Amino acid sequence: MYHLTALVTLLAIAFYFFTAINVSRSRTKTGVKVPAMAGHPDFERAFRIQMNTLEWMPIVLPALWLFAIYISDAIAAGIGAIWIIGRIVYFVGYSQAAAKRGTGFAIQALAAMALWVGALGAVVLRLVK
Repeated sequence: MYHLTALVTLLAIAFYFFTAINVSRSRTKTGVKVPAMAGHPDFERAFRIQMNTLEWMPIVLPALWLFAIYISDAIAAGIGAIWIIGRIVYFVGYSQAAAKRGTGFAIQALAAMALWVGALGAVVLRLVK
């Protein structure tokens, strides 16, 4: 069973849902009407946070699960939690200013890469055995 990986997956989805709610709140606060995708820097940053999170989820979630299956549920969940922490740091920084998004982006990108490389390595290792 992969209970820890399942929990981290649900937390990642919950964080994404939070970013969607944040975009809606930002639309109301800044007056950017649907379907506009631009118009106020605060809204645009909120929207980019949500979209960037969405862009990374198809990279992270399969790698997270493959890592859990081939290597370890606990380690996958730990790295997945680091990815979520990176997304939170990204959210906080980017919400303040675009220039402050780098640290969070680096944390989550390194976590995603660790999951992907680990999963790839484990799969290849089993193929060559």
